[in-house]
Amino acid sequence: MAGTKRRRLLRLAGRGATAMATILATGRMPALAQQRTVHWLKWIDFVPASDALLRGEMLPEAERALGIRIALETINGNDLHPRVTGAIGAASGPDLVMAFNEQTYLYANSAVDLTDIANAIAQAQGGFYPYARTMCSQGGRFMAMPWAVIGTMIAYRRSWFEEAGVTSFPGTWADYRDVAQKLKARGRPIGQTLAHTLGDSPSFTYPYLWSWGGMEIDPAGKVILESPATLESVKFMQAFWKEACDERGLTWDDAGNNRAFLSQAISATLNGASIYIETLRRPERYRTAQGTPMNRDIMHAPLPAGPGGQFGLHLLQSNMLMKYSKNQEPAKEFLTWIHAERNFEKWFVSQRGFSTPCTEAWEAHAAWTDDPVMAPFRVAAKLGQAPGRAGPPDARAAQVLSQYVIADMYAKAVRGMPAEEAVKWADGRLRNIYG
Repeated sequence: MAGTKRRRLLRLAGRGATAMATILATGRMPALAQQRTVHWLKWIDFVPASDALLRGEMLPEAERALGIRIALETINGNDLHPRVTGAIGAASGPDLVMAFNEQTYLYANSAVDLTDIANAIAQAQGGFYPYARTMCSQGGRFMAMPWAVIGTMIAYRRSWFEEAGVTSFPGTWADYRDVAQKLKARGRPIGQTLAHTLGDSPSFTYPYLWSWGGMEIDPAGKVILESPATLESVKFMQAFWKEACDERGLTWDDAGNNRAFLSQAISATLNGASIYIETLRRPERYRTAQGTPMNRDIMHAPLPAGPGGQFGLHLLQSNMLMKYSKNQEPAKEFLTWIHAERNFEKWFVSQRGFSTPCTEAWEAHAAWTDDPVMAPFRVAAKLGQAPGRAGPPDARAAQVLSQYVIADMYAKAVRGMPAEEAVKWADGRLRNIYG
């Protein structure tokens, strides 16, 4: 009996030595010991409850259902682009990465085809909005899985506008300027950034340009930014900035206007719904001068119309599966799982309207009728306009967006550059990019 035990131990020891030698030689654990892991890189959500939900409930549930470990990493939204481009260059990094707007075209050649998953979700949930389909697919191929659209509306203090003689939000830029002059005279300016920010700056400057009739390119792809309409928009902005805006906002990041609004330093700002949601989350902290909860005094409205119409640029988020990933199949399984209605609904509800789903079936969700203040955000994904108007979205439009050319045109002008020079500078930058 003792000899039998000794021989068995020797055999086990031999197997262990062989296994260890294999690990040392290959750098990999034996197949039976490996666990499938998906590394997901996304932004730090402006609704903290949603990231808490993912970490505390949804991802553990996905791990149990799929037998996959989900390693969630969140970073500042402005840091995503350099992080992803670095990973692509090194052919190593997160399996799933979050992209914004037309960054999908910048990464398209490095992304796995997700058409099967996207089409299945679209068929089950009423179809994708054209905005989402345009941003995430090219030639019928989905290089990204649409995630959500962050709608942008002007959050404003209703009582302060009423004190300035306005009972409904101004519908045109001329009317907005008149009201904003009165508000600034009362120490309640408009708050806006023109800095290199992921969301607020482009979401303001692009629709503003289009509303005056300015466009980056024509349908054939020819640069047409330098035009009388664009010049008029820049001249109006110079006056609007001085007469109506908190000029310190020029260099705010995406959270700067949130802080200014919540501290009651500004009367209105273009933003997602995060300001309002924060006042709902902490009503005891954010109160009016009269002591009532601030959330009762906040309303939302779209950007005003100009001579060229009324537009919106809403931040589209998508997730891309990178070709360098060694975990493509489990990543696809996870995307399918989290986009299933019963799972995605949990995340959507936690957003409280900050995000609009990319498929049309969600328009009928009770979240939009439970709180009328959030109602304007319901159709953000339906009304979104892609950068690069009036041509097709592509990598060149994404490059213009990522280099903040349109925002810089206005920033240079309000800093003192003559309007004509600011427009000519921006037009030249576009011509260098479009060729």
